[in-house]
Amino acid sequence: MEARTKPVVLITGASSGIGKTCAEHLHARGYRVYGTSRRAAAAPESGGFRLIAMDVTSEESVAQAIQLILSREGRLDVVFNNAGDGIAGSVEDTSIEEARQQLDTNFFGVLRVCRAALPVMRRQGAGLILNVSSLGGLIGLPFQGLYSASKFAVEGATEALRMEVRPFGVRVALIEPGDFRTGFTAQRRKVRAAQGSNAYTARFDKALATMERDENGGADPIAVARLLERLINTHSPRPRYKVGGFFQKLSAGPLRKILPQKLFEYLLMGSYGIA
Repeated sequence: MEARTKPVVLITGASSGIGKTCAEHLHARGYRVYGTSRRAAAAPESGGFRLIAMDVTSEESVAQAIQLILSREGRLDVVFNNAGDGIAGSVEDTSIEEARQQLDTNFFGVLRVCRAALPVMRRQGAGLILNVSSLGGLIGLPFQGLYSASKFAVEGATEALRMEVRPFGVRVALIEPGDFRTGFTAQRRKVRAAQGSNAYTARFDKALATMERDENGGADPIAVARLLERLINTHSPRPRYKVGGFFQKLSAGPLRKILPQKLFEYLLMGSYGIA
């Protein structure tokens, strides 16, 4: 594909981690890339792509960012819904407000961007939406229950969206990353009630230490960037694509399906040191 025909790509959450790596990779390959950040100015970033302001928790901010892209490019071909964050703590320790904030970014943020982009793509008769879930969107992770819940929600909505927009030429799929070396680990927040000592503290501390170790030893996010480029050029993508370590993908796929639930839970708890 010639550079002049490369698609216009919107990548949310592109100031660091997977989003930034994907934006830099596609820009280097000749795509017209717009990355977003809540605190960005509309100026080129060091990786060469345009970094623009967007807060996915604000419908107005989302609409303004997409309108900016349309005013410059006249079209929007690909949306990579990557923006998200994580909280850690037991379900009991998580306040309703903290749970609401988690879903507002990770689920409703995806929904806001999809709703703003879809009228454009339907008018074009073509487009691709890739929503970032997680292997934690297939398995309820202990002490990341609300993070998993937000990703489970993304999974369900994306499955429905695929069927709804197919007649308009819009392709939709899920990308489900495992552990990658990104800034996500440092940005994860403990819920307020988990910052002191309570009935869950000992097991929570063990689980959190395991999470951080696995993430810090995770894969290079360039693997997600290469998958993203491949899917942009895939005529009919599958519903979901797992990306990450072999054993993580195995656990979230075949093992979850074939093992009895109690045994699977025991093995999962053992991997976090809390069995």
